[in-house]
Order: sequence, then structure tokens, then C-alpha cells
Amino acid sequence: MHTIRVGLIGAGRMGRVFAQTLAYTVAEVDLVAVADANAQTSAEVAAHFHVPHHYGDYRELLKREDIDAVVVVTPTATHAEVIAAAAAAGKHIFSEKPLAQTLSECDAAIEAVERSGVKLQLGFMRRFDAGYRMAKQKIEEGLIGTPVMFHAASRDPKRTSLEFARRENSGGLIMDMGVHDFDLARWLMGSEVVRTYSEGGCLVYPELNEVGDIDNALINLKFANGALGAIDLSRNAVYGYDIRTEVLGSEGSLLIGTLQQTPTLMLTRAGVTHDTVPYFMERFGEAYTNEIRDFVTCLIEDRPPSVDAYDARKATAIGVAATLSLDEGRPVSLDEVQ
Repeated sequence: MHTIRVGLIGAGRMGRVFAQTLAYTVAEVDLVAVADANAQTSAEVAAHFHVPHHYGDYRELLKREDIDAVVVVTPTATHAEVIAAAAAAGKHIFSEKPLAQTLSECDAAIEAVERSGVKLQLGFMRRFDAGYRMAKQKIEEGLIGTPVMFHAASRDPKRTSLEFARRENSGGLIMDMGVHDFDLARWLMGSEVVRTYSEGGCLVYPELNEVGDIDNALINLKFANGALGAIDLSRNAVYGYDIRTEVLGSEGSLLIGTLQQTPTLMLTRAGVTHDTVPYFMERFGEAYTNEIRDFVTCLIEDRPPSVDAYDARKATAIGVAATLSLDEGRPVSLDEVQ
């Protein structure tokens, strides 16, 4: 079996998650180097995961001839820049979502990747979750007939930091959180989104308004085939990490996700209670591993990535349209932002 020599770019919270997977979980990977803008952080992560080389500048990592591919887990606003540089260096790329915050940046990254001939896969990990994969299979088998309505709830148990919440850093609530649901919507429904309409506000954390973000949003979708969609996003699900999706078809419905983490109910005089999923790693830890394993397999087998740059661009386009709808208080056609 061929070994893929990988460099990790970005060693923050999510970078450490991927370092664990690359160093210990996917057998076909040799984690050669790690880079982070904070040189101390890259050194600490390298030492913790026994990575032989570390850098404070990712460009130094890209100069290494013994690296086949990179995993990009840098801040959201830098994804396109790092992807373009990695492509120019001839490295295959796995990048966390989103591809970029604007469509012009998406296009620049795509052009760089296509010019170099490397592979690029995006980190829409929900596609690699067992529940979502089974739902996709059942839809394709015709179990629920023709999908006619999509509904998703993505709710975090706490607000993000104010610095991250700034649009220039995260893209804002709709782009940052909604992009996963935008990708799922077009993937599960088998149709492109053609119109969005958003409502949102600072209803729980007024301090988010000071940095130009919101804590709750509702987004309606219209699909090219006439189907309908609705997404609710929240940063104040204090009861747990709540990620659920429903696809209603002409012959039935599929429900994906549950708030309950373990199959245990506690029954007492006070009532019936159960635990809840605390946060994203408890819910999607296996999916994060599966997406990396899939990326490595696509390199070994020389096949196209499962989630390519055009999938990522389309998710960003929906996010751009939905954010514009929020700002201007009107429905926005995808044609307006393309």
C-alpha cells in the first residue's frame, strides 16, 4: 500500500483534531511536517504528535519535496490563499470548509488547482457521517419517492468568540454555520438552490451586534426542481449540540440526527431524562476521520475527490446569497451573486 506523505497547515483547535487523525488513525498517512503562523503552536503540536518537522510559515513547509499532500486548517479567510500556494507547489490538498468567503476567491483557488493538476477535496464532513450517508443511499433507492422538502437545524451550545464572529474572519453566522447545511441541501435533494430568503438577529447575545454578526437565523430555499427548503441556525442551544435534518419525499420522510448521545434513559419520580450531544467532536468525530481516509484513498486510487471545489463553490454561493438577503431584507436569486 502506497504511503501518502502529508503536511498539516494550521495547528489550532481543529488542526489538532486533524493531527490526531493523520498521526495515529489513517495507516496510509505519514505526517511529515506541521506549520502554523504561531511558531510555538506548531512546535508544540509537532512534539505532541511526534512530527519530525515544524514551521512558523506554511510556505516553508510547501518547499519540502517529501510532501505529497497538505491538509489546510487555517483561519477561514486564508483558505483560498493557502490552497493556491499549495497548488502552485504541486501538492494535493484537503481543506476545511469553506473554500473561500467570496466567489472571486473561490474562482482564483479553483483556477490555481486546475492549472497545477492537483486534487482538491473540501471538508464537508457531514457527507461522511453514517446517518447522512445512509439517508443519501435511501433517497437514491427511491425509498421516500421524490424529495420535495428539506429542513435542517444546526444549533451550537454556545456563541463563538467575538473576534471569530467578525465577518472578515468567519463570514458570519450564515456562512460559517450554514455552509454545511447548504452543501447537504443540494446533495440530499439532488437539485441546485436558485433562491434564498433570510431573517436573523441578535436575540440572545447583543454583543455580537457590535462585531456585525447575529446569533439566530432562518433561511428559506427554493430549488431548481421546485422543491422547498428551510434551515435554522442558532448559537444558543444551551441544552447541547443540536444537528438534525429531515428530507420529506412524495412517499415518506427521512430524519437524520438525534439530540440524545447514548441510548440510555433515566426514569425517576422526577421524570424521564437522557443525555445530549455536548459538541461537534462527539457528534462528528468519526466523520472527520472518514473524510480524511476518503481523501487519502482518492490519491492512492487516482480518482476524483468525493467533494470537489465546485461543490464548495456552490455552497459558498448559497451563503453569499443568503447573507445578502439578510442584509437587504429581500429574496435573493443565486443568479444575482454568480
